[in-house]
Amino acid sequence: MARATVDNPAYYINRELSWLQFNRRVLEEAQDEANPVLERLKFLSISASNLDEFFEVRVAGLVQQIEDGYTEAGPDGLTLVEERDLVSDELHQFVGDQYRCWNEQLRPQLSEKSIRVLGLHELDDNARAFVQDYCERELDLLLTPVTVDPAHPFPRVINKALCVAFLLRRRRRSSLTYTGVVTVPRSLPRLVRLPSEGTTDFIFLADLVAFHASRMYNGYDIISSAAFRVTRNSNLYLAEEESRNLLESVRTELHNRRKGDAVRMEIEADADPEIIERLRSNFGLEPWQVFRMDGPVNLSRLFNIYEQADRPDLKYKSFAPRELRLTAKSQDLFEELRRHDVLLHHPFDSFDAVVSFIESAAEDPNVLSIKQTLYRTSENSAIVRALIDAAAKKEVTAVVELKARFDEASNIRWARALEDAGVQVFHGLVGLKTHCKLSLLVRRDPDGVSRRYAHLGTGNYNATTARIYTDLSLMTADPQITGAVHDVFSFLTAYAEHSDYGPLMVSPVNIAEHSLDLIAREADHARLGRPAHIIAKMNALLDKNVIAALYRASQAGVEIDLLVRGMCALRPGVRGISDRIRVRSIVGRFLEHSRIFYFANGGDEEVYLASADWMPRNLYERVEVMFPVKDPMLRNRVRHEILDAYLADTVKARVLRKDGSYVRAWQAAGKRKIPVPGFSAQDFLVALAEGKQTIEAIPGVPEPKPRRIAARKERKVS
Repeated sequence: MARATVDNPAYYINRELSWLQFNRRVLEEAQDEANPVLERLKFLSISASNLDEFFEVRVAGLVQQIEDGYTEAGPDGLTLVEERDLVSDELHQFVGDQYRCWNEQLRPQLSEKSIRVLGLHELDDNARAFVQDYCERELDLLLTPVTVDPAHPFPRVINKALCVAFLLRRRRRSSLTYTGVVTVPRSLPRLVRLPSEGTTDFIFLADLVAFHASRMYNGYDIISSAAFRVTRNSNLYLAEEESRNLLESVRTELHNRRKGDAVRMEIEADADPEIIERLRSNFGLEPWQVFRMDGPVNLSRLFNIYEQADRPDLKYKSFAPRELRLTAKSQDLFEELRRHDVLLHHPFDSFDAVVSFIESAAEDPNVLSIKQTLYRTSENSAIVRALIDAAAKKEVTAVVELKARFDEASNIRWARALEDAGVQVFHGLVGLKTHCKLSLLVRRDPDGVSRRYAHLGTGNYNATTARIYTDLSLMTADPQITGAVHDVFSFLTAYAEHSDYGPLMVSPVNIAEHSLDLIAREADHARLGRPAHIIAKMNALLDKNVIAALYRASQAGVEIDLLVRGMCALRPGVRGISDRIRVRSIVGRFLEHSRIFYFANGGDEEVYLASADWMPRNLYERVEVMFPVKDPMLRNRVRHEILDAYLADTVKARVLRKDGSYVRAWQAAGKRKIPVPGFSAQDFLVALAEGKQTIEAIPGVPEPKPRRIAARKERKVS
């Protein structure tokens, strides 16, 4: 019997709908009463921030393609217009669910905990006096009221700027109505803290602008008002091949981004229909692009409450990450790396060791050169400061990606600061983003030998996000790996392309090809009756070639477990196509960001880590690195401490069904109630880092797993 073909569009889930399913899982964390209430508020804020980016990039691109006349269908067979209509329906339903979460769950429950967001009508005399003074002292100085008429055109509303629109009538010419627009100052907090005793009270700044309107519009009657916000196309359109200076081209395009075409308008649900229609017409939007908000416009600003409310009892319990400890025989980290590789799992293992790796290189006179990639880094980056300090004493090279979406301005500032300090700064390759995470040092060791030391990671060199993103770091002095990292830097700075970067895989050169080969090899093992199992953990799975290869591997008998946090176009559980494929997504306290690829390989197990997901942009449009975990003990840790934990999760894991929907893992197992106690991988890894748990606690792990760390006398890295 012939096997079913794997290229049927019915076997592929739409990318945009899959992303919306991911953001719904984020919203579910806001709705989940098992989470602390301020953490739930944060998840709601994150879901709103995610939605902003979705409109700025994905919806904007979709609208642009339709306007440009593109007709090609995607892997799922949907035309662009069909995709837009499906996405539109889901978006409006999702926004409604967000505001129900705020109005019916979070706002009342916060109020019960004495954290209140008040309307003007709820203010007592003291609060009203404070508001009056605040408006006169802070707000009035920054407001510029505009009345639209032939002499005053509609003001240019920049991307995501909060505004208040007014419907006005002149008192002396009562038959005419005018549109008034006030931009809410970005320099002021969107939520203003009110003086109070026994409670933590806030009011929205937009409410204060409306409250203050009568003073701004003397001579007018204010018929109605409504806060609104416009989201614009934020894609960068760069002709890199024609650019003389990429940094200046990106800087110019960033300025244009603030004025891109409008793709969405959010406005208060009770806004006067005439205001809505005037604004919609002005911004050139179709009715589906107008979203009526039953509450504050821009829920992402609710994150300010999370930050300002000093209520640790309403947040996740803090924990101290595990510090890297050296063996008693090692004098420093470099000697430790000459003995063996080091693997760190952030945030459970402290990111300080990575910062220390680069800072110590900057200070160590025996380190001769430093090479570093930077994609996203923190605002006050210790790593960048170390590179600047090192430039006065040694050769320092930095590859700074200017096109890291929404971090472009920050990266331009860092690039200029590094150049001013004497660092050789490069911006990667024309047409390709530099997304790999690499650091390479050359050091003359005490034995007189010059050696390379490298850090390779799945996440960014950002100490802030390293506390909330799960990522893996490999530090090594392995000559093969460090030599290959050197070749990657030559590729980035000189376009010196090699046919083989072994033992690394590098995109766009060969990660796609090698990934397909590894999957096909696993299928060959299955056909011969050998152990055949693939476990892949990533942020997104969208590449059609990889998905087709996984389908063929499933047909050959390979067991496949996929941990895909976000978008997944693969449809699991389809008879004859993906019977042996299981897909899980974990959304919880930490953002799952690590990329891990495990292959049973007939019993000779292999583990790879990567900066790349199985997405077309990662495989063909970026410089990425996929690297092996060669040390058997570290491979064992990845397989049996990390992957086992995620596969055993019954609390935060959702299972993808073949119809494209997700259900909680315990529901997928046919249970009607939440298992008590359930197993949360992230909670387990926190407890493991704190020494309160052992890997034997992972369900389904029958025997203890050896760990090198237990056999050593250790001391903390200073």
